[in-house]
Amino acid sequence: MQQLMSDQRSIAYFSMEIGIDEQIHTYSGGLGILAGDTIRSSADLKVPLVAVTLLYRKGYFRQKIEADGWQREETAAWDVEGILEEMPQRTILMLEGRTIHLRAWKYEVKGVTGFTVPIYFLDTDMPENHEWDRTLTHHLYGGDEHYRLCQEAILGIGGIRMLRALGHQNIQSFHMNEGHAALLTLELLDEHTKKDGRAYLIEDDRKAVRSRCVFTTHTLVPAGHDKFPLDVVRRVLGQREDFFALEGVIHDDFLNMTRLALNLSRYVNGVARKHGEATRLMFTGYSINSITNGVHAATWVSEPFQKLFDKYIHIWKQDNFSLRYALSIPKQEIWDAHMEAKKKLLDLVNKQSGVQMDENILTIGFARRAATYKRADLLFHDVERLKRISSQVGKIQVIYAGKAHPRDYEAKKLIQRIFQAKQNLNGDIKLVYLEDYNMTLGAMMTAGVDIWLNTPEPPMEASGTSGMKAALNGVPNLSVLDGWWIEGNIEGVTGWSIGEAVIGNGENRDHSLDAASMYDKLEHTIVPMFYNNRDQFISMMSHSIAINGSFFNTHRMMQEYVLNAYFLC
Repeated sequence: MQQLMSDQRSIAYFSMEIGIDEQIHTYSGGLGILAGDTIRSSADLKVPLVAVTLLYRKGYFRQKIEADGWQREETAAWDVEGILEEMPQRTILMLEGRTIHLRAWKYEVKGVTGFTVPIYFLDTDMPENHEWDRTLTHHLYGGDEHYRLCQEAILGIGGIRMLRALGHQNIQSFHMNEGHAALLTLELLDEHTKKDGRAYLIEDDRKAVRSRCVFTTHTLVPAGHDKFPLDVVRRVLGQREDFFALEGVIHDDFLNMTRLALNLSRYVNGVARKHGEATRLMFTGYSINSITNGVHAATWVSEPFQKLFDKYIHIWKQDNFSLRYALSIPKQEIWDAHMEAKKKLLDLVNKQSGVQMDENILTIGFARRAATYKRADLLFHDVERLKRISSQVGKIQVIYAGKAHPRDYEAKKLIQRIFQAKQNLNGDIKLVYLEDYNMTLGAMMTAGVDIWLNTPEPPMEASGTSGMKAALNGVPNLSVLDGWWIEGNIEGVTGWSIGEAVIGNGENRDHSLDAASMYDKLEHTIVPMFYNNRDQFISMMSHSIAINGSFFNTHRMMQEYVLNAYFLC
């Protein structure tokens, strides 16, 4: 199939952050990594997609952790000109009555067959702009609500205008990956009115825009749903009373970006079955579906397992479903590949920390964005019991990583508590917190530990993708039944559950029982199996790949978007 011309692209994918390359610092965590994996699978599957995001010249931040466990942030600038291609096209938008000049930089993602998907990074750092306006594409999730609204206007409004300038005139579906991009609906409304020669909105405009938009919501945390006071909105966007009068645009005197996207999208989905159900309870009256997230298999499978899959499952990169044949791979070769990945990780850990972890000891991994609801410190709820398990049942060592948002002081305190736990363990259990969690470290950890731990407060976990990466590398999950793990857990086959499942909105679930459940699984099942029944443990590794790896990937996810969301009439 020949590469599509630019004006033949039919899907535009908008995301505030995209994690596509370790050298491109335009992501903070799971949302951006998912976006990158989505784009990679689109290229592999020849989905006619174009992606839009912001440039973030100074990145998110580099994480430094002080001796007392307190996180410190450093600028994460990167080589824009050396990595991306500047496009000659220009466009403008008005913010606060000022003209903002906009350019785009292109990065092409090549799929397994050579098909490419372009990503356009929007940039305001140009001499034509006022000094403050030039900073609007400097920092991911930086500044106050005024700065953030300006960024979201650049992404949504400026993104549509840049696509038009680049020649993408025939987009059928505009996919908003979270509500940050919801202002693209305003630009589409304007396009529709101008096409009809009007300067005002009518109901048909709303219907026309709604028929072209797809919206994916990712969070149940209230702070994750952006909303802006009307005075700030009017200051930035101008007096758009016709727009504000549309049903559902203004909610409780705020421009709520999630509700804006909900009201102007023909297809809305959560990112796991349980998340879709919980989102319907959160936003009653809307038709909300679910498409469970995945990860890009070829990106997150470690080199030892890539070689193993190439040997036994030749088409696994093109057809992720074929990973179900992992059950036929000899168990010793599964274990040898795992130990190769584990040694690589522990070499890094020992070099950076000097802790000297042992490759023969059961290693638990926990790495994700630091947020209080993820309960990274649950493992240390009862330090004495944890020490007793390690001394009497089988030795345990633990590796942590994860960044806290610079202004999330509770999350920073959470990281500190893990450092304090290290002191309380008194060397009985080796513990390391690796700083500056990124794509490379994430790939090493999800492949190199023996057990992947996940302990969110349900139902707050939208999906969770780190555990999917672990499963692809044969690492069983020990997780609370939330997000994707409700679908992925087959007890004692693909991993183990912590606590009871959530029913409804989870109000009657006793989260305080989770720590005891976790310790019970470690003491009576996981640690004894690892040390005393290696054959059964490797069998679980094989099933993690064959059952979860073959399904929880972005190839399957993109096929669902194509079938259910992108090409509806």
